[in-house]
Amino acid sequence: MFCIFLFTILPVSNSPPRPSPCSLSSPFPPLLFPQSPLLPPEKFVGCAVPRLSGGYVIGEGRSFGALDWESKSISTIAVIDEDKPNNRFNEGKVDPAGRLFAGTMAMEERPTVLELKQGSLFSLNKDHIVVKHFNQVDISNGLDWSLDHKTFYYIDSLTYTVEAFNYDINTGSISNRQMVYKMDEGEGIPDGMCIDADGKLWVACYNGGRVIQIDPQTGVCLQTVKLPVDKTTSCCFGGRDYSDLYVTSACKGMDEADMAKQPQAGCVFRITGLGAKGIPANSFTG
Repeated sequence: MFCIFLFTILPVSNSPPRPSPCSLSSPFPPLLFPQSPLLPPEKFVGCAVPRLSGGYVIGEGRSFGALDWESKSISTIAVIDEDKPNNRFNEGKVDPAGRLFAGTMAMEERPTVLELKQGSLFSLNKDHIVVKHFNQVDISNGLDWSLDHKTFYYIDSLTYTVEAFNYDINTGSISNRQMVYKMDEGEGIPDGMCIDADGKLWVACYNGGRVIQIDPQTGVCLQTVKLPVDKTTSCCFGGRDYSDLYVTSACKGMDEADMAKQPQAGCVFRITGLGAKGIPANSFTG
């Protein structure tokens, strides 16, 4: 399923935080781009990022791989978690210095049901050396960096928190782990995340049907954007001036009755009128 819907967000007061009223203003046709050949991977793809030299780097199964779209080939860069064959990559993102950070998790029996504490957080340097930063992760998910590159933000979904680490942009090392936000009851499970040009974090809330904007300095939720689907999975800014927020959603695990209630589950949504802008994504430099 592929479809995009456009939402316009009406202004709301940020004090106290409350849901932003959304109205569906213009559904896009299912196919926005010319049909292109698919490149089916052999294993689950958890992340894909642009590569400065061309193509993409992906987290496929337990491997970092180089994807050449022109030749439609994937070559292995490095294999991780070799002692845990049931693991796979999940979320990944490139830091401002061009390193790829990506985390792992156990394969799910069904959404959010899995063997716990099996995942780890890794980074892939431009020389293709892999660094393991920590383990004991349930579901490695959203990640991003502060605008001054001194803080690394991270989500291990089943902790129901957003965490921050001191970050050394020169070495890629992280330290001093601390919580900056604890999910409120009803907000759902923190999933994918991005940062805006004001340094505020936007978190997609799985089983919460929303995206929240939080201030990592104060730990306060500034804004809540409700969507017509429960399983919101990730978000990023895009568009001509990075003022549109794109939100992905899932439908895995939903039966026919669930889909009848939420027919847009599994779609990608474009949200406008937020009063916030994002920043361009980084490319892997190796």
